[in-house]
Amino acid sequence: MVNTSEKFILASASPRRRELLSLIGLKFDVIPGNVDETFLNGETPKEHVLRLSGEKARKISNLHPDAWVMGADTIVIINGEILGKPRRADEAKEMLGKLSGQTHTVFTGFSVTKKSADVFISEALYSAVRFRTIPEDEMAWYISTEEPYDKAGGYAVQGMGAFFIKEIRGSYTNVMGLPLCEVVDVLKRVGALMFSGGG
Repeated sequence: MVNTSEKFILASASPRRRELLSLIGLKFDVIPGNVDETFLNGETPKEHVLRLSGEKARKISNLHPDAWVMGADTIVIINGEILGKPRRADEAKEMLGKLSGQTHTVFTGFSVTKKSADVFISEALYSAVRFRTIPEDEMAWYISTEEPYDKAGGYAVQGMGAFFIKEIRGSYTNVMGLPLCEVVDVLKRVGALMFSGGG
């Protein structure tokens, strides 16, 4: 079994993050920690995802000081440019055109906190993702689906967009939005998560 020492809250609305935490059998509540995601002047991608994941976690932890709370933030960078979530087909097409045949970087920051215990840990990872060149017919088909429109960079590594990807260097789950290996390590280290065998 997988148990948490106290109530666990995911301060994120991301379906991918919910899916990843559910994979290991974790029981948790979801309370999105909505914050202003504007970049600060001079902020690096790593600093940005660390700051936002921390702000999300602290916002919800202030309301639930005895719970373990985790916030996370993911961004996609290509040639120094940040790609957000496309809202329209033309935006999705432009983003995929930039990723086509290129290598981009996915940064995810995550923060774990429990206010009543004065615990706060924040980490960030990046993965490099190389796309094949995307032909026009495939791009037109993909942007006609629902998939690109709530994903940073306009694609889903675990969805139909997987066949665009030639190579990933680094954490696969990081590209989905949460580096599960590192998250479990942190949760065990702070005493938030315990595993027990059936026999």
